[in-house]
Amino acid sequence: MELRQLHYLTVIAEEENLGRAARRLFVSQPALSYALKSLESELGVRLFDRHSGGVSATAAGHDVIAEALLTIRQSERVSAAAERHTRGETGVLRVGFEASGAGELTTRARAEFARRHPGVRVAPKRYDWGQEADALRDGLADVAFVWLPNDLSGLRSELVHTEPRVVGLPCGHALADRSGISVLEVGDEPLMWTRRAPREWVDWWAVNPRPDGSSPKWGPTNDNVEEMLEQVAEGSSICFAPLSMARYYARPDLSWVPLTDVEPLRVVLAWVDGTDTALVRGFVRVVQELAAAADASAG
Repeated sequence: MELRQLHYLTVIAEEENLGRAARRLFVSQPALSYALKSLESELGVRLFDRHSGGVSATAAGHDVIAEALLTIRQSERVSAAAERHTRGETGVLRVGFEASGAGELTTRARAEFARRHPGVRVAPKRYDWGQEADALRDGLADVAFVWLPNDLSGLRSELVHTEPRVVGLPCGHALADRSGISVLEVGDEPLMWTRRAPREWVDWWAVNPRPDGSSPKWGPTNDNVEEMLEQVAEGSSICFAPLSMARYYARPDLSWVPLTDVEPLRVVLAWVDGTDTALVRGFVRVVQELAAAADASAG
């Protein structure tokens, strides 16, 4: 049994379709099918039931997949621990974030911390769609800018940033030149979403239900920001995002318009409770100071 096989297993479980899983893994479908059959033969149990729509995990499959996820995460922690020692530096602070993080605060905090701690390497760690809190609990990041809503169990956190949300539209869209849009005005537009985040997270970003009680028109799915923006640009859907994403991911084939009637994104700085090392405490202080200065300037 190899880590590669376990990784294949988890992706198949997420996609519930061998073709989609193979494309995501950049392997051929026959090769993936062979790897799955080999693993099932080695373990002596059937992990998935095959049907016309794809595959579904068996009872044994659910148990094995859960253990596979734990094993993969632990292997990542092993690699991260080794990385911290191979560079021969005074220290490494791993800062997690998602997409545009907390906007300019993310970049400014890393730069200011590095200035104050010249012997410490600040390692940015990007995660997709609500996974930054899990990265903290799994030991893959030391501190992270976490988009809410998110599961903060086992973590200490402090609200450090809020920003408006915008709608991403393909250039040429009838609403692309507007100065603001109500969420109800795009109710008939297919909306990008992801299977990789908890349902609470997906519904909050989708504004589900809408103020009038209606549900979004669900469009294509994506695994990361780049996939989302590419599908919006081609005209197959729209997306909701924080204002900073419009700045960090500016494209000539996209238009970003403020949403006028939805609550803003809230971002907390979080770290595992009981693991506030000197480096973590130093980074928290920097973020607190910068956030306070930004609030004073805005006021």
